[in-house]
Amino acid sequence: MPEERLNVIALLSGGKDSFYGLLHCIHHGHRVVALANLYPASDDSPAAATRPVDVVDPAERVAAPPALPQGDAPEAERDLNSFMYQTVGHEVLPLYAAATGVPLFRQQILGTTLRHERDYDSAAVTAGESGVAGDGPRGVDETESMLPLLRAVLARHPEANALCSGAILSTYQRTRVESVALRLGLVPLSYLWKYPVLPSPSPAADEVQLLRDMAAAGLEARIVKVASAGLDEGHLWERVTSREGVDRVRAALKRFGAAEGAALGEGGEFETIVVDGPPELFKRRVVVPESGRRVVREGGGSSWLALCDARLEDKPVEGEAKTIVQEPLLMDAKFERILEDVALPKPERGTAAASEVAGRSTLLGRLGPTRVHDDGLLQRAFLANAGAPDDVSIQEETRLVVDSVRAFLASKSLDPSQITNTIIILRDMADFPKVNGEYGKLFVKPNPPSRITISCGSLLPAGRSIALYLTVPDARVGQGRDGLHVQSRSYWAPANIGPYSQAIDIPVSCGLEATGIRAVYVAGQIPLLPASMSLPPPSDTSLRLQVVLSLQHLWRIGQELKIQCWTSAVVYFARPASADEMERKAELAGQAWATAHAPPDEDDEAKGGPDLWDLKYNPQFMSLSVGEGQSTKTPLPDWSIFTMRQQNEPESCIPPLFSVEIESLPRGSDVEWHAHVGLKQLGEGIAEIVYVPQVGVEGWRGWHTIVQTASVYAIYTVLALGSGQVSSFAGVKGDLAKAYAGSMVGIGVNAAGLPTVDPYLIYADLDRVEDAWKEAQGSAEGGQPFAMMPCFSIRSMRGERLGCLALFRTVLGALAS
Repeated sequence: MPEERLNVIALLSGGKDSFYGLLHCIHHGHRVVALANLYPASDDSPAAATRPVDVVDPAERVAAPPALPQGDAPEAERDLNSFMYQTVGHEVLPLYAAATGVPLFRQQILGTTLRHERDYDSAAVTAGESGVAGDGPRGVDETESMLPLLRAVLARHPEANALCSGAILSTYQRTRVESVALRLGLVPLSYLWKYPVLPSPSPAADEVQLLRDMAAAGLEARIVKVASAGLDEGHLWERVTSREGVDRVRAALKRFGAAEGAALGEGGEFETIVVDGPPELFKRRVVVPESGRRVVREGGGSSWLALCDARLEDKPVEGEAKTIVQEPLLMDAKFERILEDVALPKPERGTAAASEVAGRSTLLGRLGPTRVHDDGLLQRAFLANAGAPDDVSIQEETRLVVDSVRAFLASKSLDPSQITNTIIILRDMADFPKVNGEYGKLFVKPNPPSRITISCGSLLPAGRSIALYLTVPDARVGQGRDGLHVQSRSYWAPANIGPYSQAIDIPVSCGLEATGIRAVYVAGQIPLLPASMSLPPPSDTSLRLQVVLSLQHLWRIGQELKIQCWTSAVVYFARPASADEMERKAELAGQAWATAHAPPDEDDEAKGGPDLWDLKYNPQFMSLSVGEGQSTKTPLPDWSIFTMRQQNEPESCIPPLFSVEIESLPRGSDVEWHAHVGLKQLGEGIAEIVYVPQVGVEGWRGWHTIVQTASVYAIYTVLALGSGQVSSFAGVKGDLAKAYAGSMVGIGVNAAGLPTVDPYLIYADLDRVEDAWKEAQGSAEGGQPFAMMPCFSIRSMRGERLGCLALFRTVLGALAS
């Protein structure tokens, strides 16, 4: 389907990134209706907060900035050094309206940096949204300055529905722009997000490919500030979007061991002003004479240019040459190979899915006296209670469920912001927008829980249209929750607009104490094209593309969070026409999963690096010296974490994957990947995956992902029941307890010391398991401390049909002294 055309407001600092992001908006067919800029306030008086927004019409003749002041002129020689806004070069910004033919809206920056956290929390801004409350204009966070500016734009251009910015690696900047955009109902666009680490069409791409792409697009960006040991005032007014400029800047910074991203100015090493661009954007060019550029030295190696006497100059009429706006490739090289591999006939494919390689635990062979400890996680299932009428609306039913969630959390002295992840099962996916509206009211703070959403149709209990499951750490567990919530459209991965994060990252606990291991819960991934948020067009190969593209989304999020291995996963498929088709889909997903876990090759991993916020507030980067701050992308899987035996048997390192047939998925997708847990902060040789084909109960088998720390074993278990005869759910639960004990014995754990452990997640093929909802009905809390996922069928990686899956978390620690 054609990409939706948006009416865009472009946030401009004058720098290269904001202009190149704007070019990508035009490249995608969006219409730029206005430019918006914030500039330094001339004073801190309360009156500054009430000054109207300046509007510069493209046809208006704008006076050149006044001549540079002589002598002491502190106001003329002040740069805010803001993490949020570039202010150097703001004197020439009024010329952009006539230069581009787009109206420019300008407002003074109100307030200062009050909120230093990486992920912006607008609810914590006590001064209010207007940007004028509080103790004068300095009594609010500078982020809120965008609100009155953009409201003024919307008053003139009510058709505007999107906001673009030039954030590349700075979560600090991106989350602030997203916060303001979404409060105003605007779609945030950050086409440059993670651009340097995405696959480039250029075969010779390096860390400065973005600058080369800007040059190829015709942007002329000049350096107007330097603030790095590698750059000095001799680099001021350098054209950084030229081959010579790129080479000079890169060479200067490398001599001082600068962090990755430095050659793009991402750590504040330099700032730029754009004076010209392609004819689609710049009708006239900005000229600043040499006499209008004066060096201001701040000290500490920082200097910048104060500009005056700028003017516009007509450009020569050019032919019909098309502007080159380079898009990153859709697929990473690894996933391009996976896509090619799954397209081959079966005999020509690579290593078959091999998560069923039996073995014994090396790590647990040294197991001393231990006992099972509390892992500090609470699970609950929520359905509308038995007293709710069967004809209740979906909004009211969701409201009842949300009320039950609030009551449960309050009883445990918890807040919705502490929830780690949720699963929502709907009867009808068409109800999703209404459910989202009520569900979203739970979350007002940054980084809401990650979420899986599926529809199971008639498999939900009669009269019920929603089931909700949540996982939340016990209130007694120490804090340490982190998250990733990208809400902007980009080329990186789908934006998560609304009340769910891409991933939530929490400590793994033993007896309420952190173990040093961290667990990451990633949201379900469907195969949206990130830049347009649409599905790939239908074709004979679209299923393969959907499977591999959504798997790549999962991998990119995993690598951004530095996940080193997955414990297990399922891939949900919308109900196909036949059982044979479902079997083929399961085999396709199994092949993609196995290939993604193939042993590493010699390909270089892309690199990422710290942004300006990291350099000041993240201890990892606060004392950069030669070589520090250079961080390679975490390999996934990270083979170094596995025992040497498993490294020598790579087919044994593939976590178990299962394909689950449900009714439908969000956006009409055919596929959704759900990785159960991602593990990180693992040392070398401390993990293994063990398959136990016989657990002492007929029809059951198990897999265990085992991680050993100095005093703790964290074990993530999946038990699977074959698809033999039909069983009652009560019978399945009885066998499950025995199967769990038998599987633990199979890896060397003494069953005599094992308490009764409930699974935290069960998948049940309701053609094979009867009365699965019996325990869940009659209680507002679902009557069970685990999630029940009803399915039409469950398949192994080889396409074999299964009756039930059950997932467990077990933490073994030393016996109490």
